[in-house]
Amino acid sequence: MMRSITLILLMGTFAGVAAEPSLSPQLEPLRPFIGKTWKGTFASSKPEKPMHDVARWERVLNGKGVRIVHSVNDGAYGGESVIIWNRKNERMEFHYYTTAGFFTEGFMRMEGKKLISNEKVVGSNEGVTEVKATIELLPNGKMQAQSEFLKNGQWEPGHKILYEEAPGAEVKFR
Repeated sequence: MMRSITLILLMGTFAGVAAEPSLSPQLEPLRPFIGKTWKGTFASSKPEKPMHDVARWERVLNGKGVRIVHSVNDGAYGGESVIIWNRKNERMEFHYYTTAGFFTEGFMRMEGKKLISNEKVVGSNEGVTEVKATIELLPNGKMQAQSEFLKNGQWEPGHKILYEEAPGAEVKFR
């Protein structure tokens, strides 16, 4: 009888522990970003005109994809990406659609704790044709993103943003 009670208690204890949702093995390196909302300030931001980005990373498509939605300054600009594993090309690929009316197609890879992406821009009114970006999880739990843009045939510095987890922050669109 005591053995049955102990077994029932153990089963109840383990039943309360939820398994992590499945994720495609090839997307597993993205798990530390998923299920979190991040808020960051642009390094170029000025106190009189602050620029903030809120980004939410989610598991989608039954674990076959990762979705990122973000908005700058409560919807002044924003976008949505979906990352999947392309079996044919054997790499993580994504599409990014923006409120500015352009989109990008790209691929990414993990190098240690750095997520490095390259993307082609379609339809930018500002002359940007390519973007290179690096997103890094820092030892202090923060996330840093920085980019550079190919504009008129020349690589230019893009943005640099330092993010902190912000569970109460919201991605907003107008």
